[in-house]
Amino acid sequence: MSEENFEFSFENPEYRKTYWHTCSHVMAQAVKRLWPEVKLAIGPSIDEGWYYDMDAPFAFTPEHLEQIEAEMRKICKEKLKLERFELPRPEALKFMEEKDEKYKVELINDLPEDAHISFYKQGEFTDLCAGPHLDSTGRIKGNAMKLTACNAAYWRGDSNRETLQRIYGIAFPKKEELDEYLAKIEEAKKRDHRRLGKELGLFMLRDEGPGFPFFLPKGMTLKNTLLDYWRKVHKKYGYVEISTPIMLNRQLWERSGHWDHYKNNMYTTVIDEVDFAVKPMNCPGGMLVYASEPHSYKELPLRVGEIGLVHRHELSGALHGLFRVRCFNQDDAHVFMTREQMQDVIQETVRLFDEVYSTFGLSYTIELSTMPEDHIGTVEEWEKNQEILKAAITAMGKDFVINEGDGAFYGPKLDFHLADSLGRTWQCGTIQLDSQLPERFELEYTGEDGQKHRPVMIHRVVLGSIERFIGVITEHFAGAFPAWLSPVQVKLLTVTDRADAYAGEVAAKLDAMGFRCEVDDRNEKIGKKIREATLQKAPYMLVMGDRDIENQTVSVRHRSGEDLGAMTVDRFAALLKAEVESMEIK
Repeated sequence: MSEENFEFSFENPEYRKTYWHTCSHVMAQAVKRLWPEVKLAIGPSIDEGWYYDMDAPFAFTPEHLEQIEAEMRKICKEKLKLERFELPRPEALKFMEEKDEKYKVELINDLPEDAHISFYKQGEFTDLCAGPHLDSTGRIKGNAMKLTACNAAYWRGDSNRETLQRIYGIAFPKKEELDEYLAKIEEAKKRDHRRLGKELGLFMLRDEGPGFPFFLPKGMTLKNTLLDYWRKVHKKYGYVEISTPIMLNRQLWERSGHWDHYKNNMYTTVIDEVDFAVKPMNCPGGMLVYASEPHSYKELPLRVGEIGLVHRHELSGALHGLFRVRCFNQDDAHVFMTREQMQDVIQETVRLFDEVYSTFGLSYTIELSTMPEDHIGTVEEWEKNQEILKAAITAMGKDFVINEGDGAFYGPKLDFHLADSLGRTWQCGTIQLDSQLPERFELEYTGEDGQKHRPVMIHRVVLGSIERFIGVITEHFAGAFPAWLSPVQVKLLTVTDRADAYAGEVAAKLDAMGFRCEVDDRNEKIGKKIREATLQKAPYMLVMGDRDIENQTVSVRHRSGEDLGAMTVDRFAALLKAEVESMEIK
């Protein structure tokens, strides 16, 4: 693709963002044409499409969205030119006050006194906006856009402010691309981990504990199997495991900086007239463990992992299945090292990530997140650490993009965005390089020269929130987990009650070999049992009737529908054992 063609194609993220941002203005114009009394708030482009927050005296319904879409198509056909102009702050205020757009007035009031404020005009519609935009509404293909949802949103994300309605939309240059996207969305609905979690008996969510998931027996099997794998991999890479308290006093959180930088997301209480906080992350406890005994350079790098239960206050409107919860287990690990070891440790950590993600068939992209406005440490330290992260992954031949200003408050980080089977991305892993907390906690090691030195550390998670990762892989596999991970690996189905005792014997034998089995000996037709077992997504079904009893065999079916025929229990066990040990995805 030529440079010019790329500039004006959806392959170019900046053009895509501009296209969707213009669509948000077209949608706002359509709404104002249909219902002039609606007040407009903000309408940015997002990762997939755009949204616009609006204050309407009625609730938008699917029928309203259809009306808006029809009006948007008219606006596109009108090929209205988008014209940018600026006004001084007083004139901008007057302009929006006369239009009775109170949310726009508030936004302008937050701008500096001497600001020249930009607007975009298309036909009779003008909106406060920094841009950029397409030059004409005619650039948008009216038959290739869709309004996808409408839900509630707080003005400026503040639960104490007005509740607005947020309309989402998506658009593409070609209708075929829209159709493909909508088909993907429908497939995503079928894979929704909340639905599958209920159908497969993995977890539940209750009004008695919003944001606090309950794991059911099969969900616990899945979770524990995942954690067993985590421990196996980390032992291979030289990690030791610890556990730190769920609640620690305010003095510790002030020392770490979390009290000043993260307090609004922390649950606090008072014990014996002392402020305590339930931990939102495991790092400070890990600092105390390191500081509890002297260390030598010979021990470094020291790799310490923890599956720690953490709690973070999330707004109720942000809660979403296992993806956004208020308590979760985080696979935190901290590696303490010398400055000379930094690049090697980072690369070793990326190799661990590669091993884990490939096990689940997940590819990834990397973002390097740099110094935020709210940070500790000097600019010079940040720049040095950012360069080390760049050098480490560049030397491994890995590409990355810069995510300006999104580092942790104590250091820059590499964020790993996983791509699932539908091409959606999820931020799970992170490697954060930190020279600040070792300083605050006065961590030391004795160097080869016999003197005390300050270690550097990385904070890292590979799965991130265990709960969220379970949500991700549930949707990635559509609930059909690989045999090694599946809560139930084998469903034993009896054709007749004469096979009940034999099924019990086979199940006991497989259970003794370490396989997870369930017997369905209900008085139901075998076709129904097979259909239900298929919906439960167990990798294998063993069908047992009179002939199987006579021949001491089992008739093996895979959940894909493949009939593997009759075989001995030992032969089937060997087949399943090989699949489990190889961690094959099938």
